Amino acid sequence: MELAIRHRRLRKDENIRRMVRETYVNVNNLMFPLFVLEGKGIKKEVVSMPGVYQYSLDMLYYEIEKTIKLKIPAVLLFGVPQQKDEFGTQAYNPEGVIQRALRGIKNRFPEILLAADVCLCGYTSHGHCGIADEHGKIENDSSVKLLVDSALSYVQAGADIIAPSDMMDGRIGEIRKALEKNRYHDTVIMSYSAKYASAFYGPFRDAACSAPAFGDRKTYQMDCSNIKEAFREVRNDIEEGADIIMVKPALPYLDVVHAVSDFFDVPVAAYSVSGEYSMLKSAALNGWINEKAAVLETITSIKRAGANIIITYYAQQIAQWLKEI
Repeated sequence: MELAIRHRRLRKDENIRRMVRETYVNVNNLMFPLFVLEGKGIKKEVVSMPGVYQYSLDMLYYEIEKTIKLKIPAVLLFGVPQQKDEFGTQAYNPEGVIQRALRGIKNRFPEILLAADVCLCGYTSHGHCGIADEHGKIENDSSVKLLVDSALSYVQAGADIIAPSDMMDGRIGEIRKALEKNRYHDTVIMSYSAKYASAFYGPFRDAACSAPAFGDRKTYQMDCSNIKEAFREVRNDIEEGADIIMVKPALPYLDVVHAVSDFFDVPVAAYSVSGEYSMLKSAALNGWINEKAAVLETITSIKRAGANIIITYYAQQIAQWLKEI
């Protein structure tokens, strides 16, 4: 009884609750994903993600400036090229949309960390994360070579963090070798290590124009039923040279976030993906939930599970809300 009374006393006053709170989300935990288009003067809302936009480079600069003012330390860039082909050549074109974005942002805003997503899905005509043979099978080794070329071109353009999201086997080791060979010793690799084949990616495919033209991605992304496989993938990536490992999505896999953060002595990122964002946003727009309260509760759960870095489309709003607390 005495213990119950003590707990009740500690919950009674807001100031006391703040003093004994165990988990805090800080703006420094946030990374903001952004979609970059070809062209000029474009700020196009993603229909399935209200409040999320595709930006041409000139419009992107305003968003970067706003992000810096909110003290968010890093952005994660995704390219939306005009031209696509079966080999995803715009992904490693020195004049590609992401390469130009990286150079432009780095010249204007050197203080912000630039992470570049490394994958071919947004650049291939078939929308898969690697090269497909005549039967539609994804060719792992030939895909890895092009992913290495993409990673190098992003670093040369100014990326501080390389974020391979393709889930091809062995790509972290090959990217690390290429970075070391070219003396990019300080470049951080944030690997999408435990990336699950998820139903929560749908809105992202609208934003990145990356839906697969055939089949699905289950042959190279993880089965939602597996957690031991996540440990194997994470261990492999760390051994191959990853500095940060990621679990994606976040909310359906909080158990995975918690398990890998407890077991592995490296920073853990969790990606609160498009489907998670769209569910919260649509419920808020319909008046079904308190958006601020629901988002902050959600983000706190991800931090509580063990994530050091939280990638979220709500990053700017969270940063503003945290200032008001």
